[in-house]
Parts: sequence; C-alpha cells; structure tokens
Amino acid sequence: MKLLSKKKPIIITILIVMTAGAIFSFAPILQETLYPEVIATSAAKRKLPIYCVDTQGKPQISISFDAAWGAEDTDTLLEILKNNDVKATFFLCGYWVDKYPEEVKKIYEAGNDIGNHSNTHPHSSQLSLEENKKNIMDCHNKIKELLNIDPILYRPPFGEYNDTVITAAEECGYYPVQWDVDSLDWKELGTDHEINQVLNHKHLGNGSILLFHNDAKYTPEVLDTIIKKLKEKGFEIVPISRLIHKENYTINSEGRQLPNTSASAETTTITED
Repeated sequence: MKLLSKKKPIIITILIVMTAGAIFSFAPILQETLYPEVIATSAAKRKLPIYCVDTQGKPQISISFDAAWGAEDTDTLLEILKNNDVKATFFLCGYWVDKYPEEVKKIYEAGNDIGNHSNTHPHSSQLSLEENKKNIMDCHNKIKELLNIDPILYRPPFGEYNDTVITAAEECGYYPVQWDVDSLDWKELGTDHEINQVLNHKHLGNGSILLFHNDAKYTPEVLDTIIKKLKEKGFEIVPISRLIHKENYTINSEGRQLPNTSASAETTTITED
C-alpha cells in the first residue's frame, strides 16, 4: 500500500502533462476555428509600390529615368525622345534639382513627367516615417518652387522600400512606383547587352515600366534603337502618369496595379506575402 501511495503522485503528474500536451497541440486549431481574425492578423501583408500596370489590353508601356548624378546627357536624351515622339518620366533627386535647375526645366518643358526620387538619396528603409516624409517633401518643395507643379510619382532610392516607406509616400500624396524591366544600364555591360536586356526581358509586356538612368554610359547610344524596336513590337510609350490608374485600384502580389473592375478574387490583394 505504501508503494502504491508513492506512485499516485507520479501517475497524476503524467496525466496532467499528457492532458496539457494535448491541449497545446490543438491550440492552433482551436485558435483558427474560434478566432480566425487572429490568424489573419498574424499573416499581415506587405505593402507594395506599382511595378507594372494592367492596361486592360492596351499595348502601353513607360520609360523612366532616375536622375541622381550627372546631367551631361540630358540634351541627347531629350532629343532622342523628341525625335521618336515619346514622353518619358524622370525621377529627380532634390540635390539634382538644386544643381541642374535648367536641365529640370528642359525636361519638364519637353512634356515629360517629373517624379520625386527623394531629396538626398538615402536608404529609405532605414528611416522613420517622419524622416521619409521629410525627405520626400523637401524634394517636392524644390520641384514646386522651380516648376510650380505638384509631382505625384515617387520612386525610393536604390529601389529599397518597406511598409514605412510606402506609407510615407502615400501620406505625402504620392503613388510609389518601381519598375518591372531593368535595363541594368548602370552596370555598363555594353550596347548589345543593354538592348537585349530590355527587348528580350521576360517581364516586358503591356503595362511594363522600364528603368534607365540619366547618366548611364551606353543609354544615349542605345535609346533610339530600343524605342524604335519597342514600337515595332506594337507598344505605345507613354509617361507613367498616363499609364497608372489614379483611383479605384488594387495592387496584386506581383506588384501589378489593377483597376477594381477587372480584379478577380485571385488578384485583388493590395500587398504581397
């Protein structure tokens, strides 16, 4: 009897542990069944900028340039665009606006979009919400003072972003814009490589946004060929302000902006996993 009495606490402890283990093993199931909103919250989606656009069948694409460094090629690029009857989008840094105000005026007066590329070209994902907003608005105010316009397109420096960066841009009245076709012109891999990189890019299609830089070594040499070949493929080249949807849209997990009228149950998420 004494031996049995000593074992009872052990048996009871084992039963308690087994019961607790069973409860914990079913906890996720119980949580999902009874509190599905908890699961939804924990699987929160990441905010995305616009990488490309659902043009609803229109063969339209956009060419964009990031302007953060030199300006020697500005006249050449503008002449090529003019000769091909093409308007592009130029994302300008605030310090570039300070240094090259006459070039900014030329770009704008030629009918091109003026976008915001931050004031100081920082790593925006490392900044707070307020720091991002200040960097955006400092550039915005410089452009407005020079051209008397309010830009609406924002591209984060280095293409870096997180939810804070996107929220900052939106709260400043901007559409955050990336790209889905990168010319890789900044790598200076040669004319043939740059032409092939753009024209045979796997993402090139209706609604694509192409990335170039205003001071890349080979871009002035290849831009005319690329534009002509894009037109031969049937694309109409328009500024990003004409490509994107301004309201009533969603952004799916690929970063494609869709008008809500055409969005399906599978493609109406506004953010990615």
